[in-house]
Amino acid sequence: MSTVETPVVGTKTWFLGTGRRKESVARVFLRAGTGKFTVNGREVDKYFPNHAWSHDATEPLKFTSLTEQVDVLVTAKGGGVGGQAGAVRMGLSRAISRFNPELRPALRKNGFLTRDSRMKERKKYGQKGARKRFQFTKR
Repeated sequence: MSTVETPVVGTKTWFLGTGRRKESVARVFLRAGTGKFTVNGREVDKYFPNHAWSHDATEPLKFTSLTEQVDVLVTAKGGGVGGQAGAVRMGLSRAISRFNPELRPALRKNGFLTRDSRMKERKKYGQKGARKRFQFTKR
């Protein structure tokens, strides 16, 4: 992991990006390479079998046209698969903006660097859940 600002072609420097979504956290490592994309030791299409999830996770690479130029290694944990896909998307966007700072304004403009702040609402006392009440009996 390095904080080198300008990438040098041919070096094996890893660029780190951390992404979060709901309860999921993804650490994304990116470096110049041949286009390998692994999530927790598996291929991205095997880890995210749903097309929407795999598309979500790889969208920043397709947007910046870096699909065949970089290797991506991801460790994702917590939450569900959908939340992890969102976390990978966020972390990948941050890693790309470190890898090539010129792409940052385009990523920002298209919403890749904006954190989705929606979280689960907490359960309240005197209620069955966050919003649901216990059954009311009149008589």
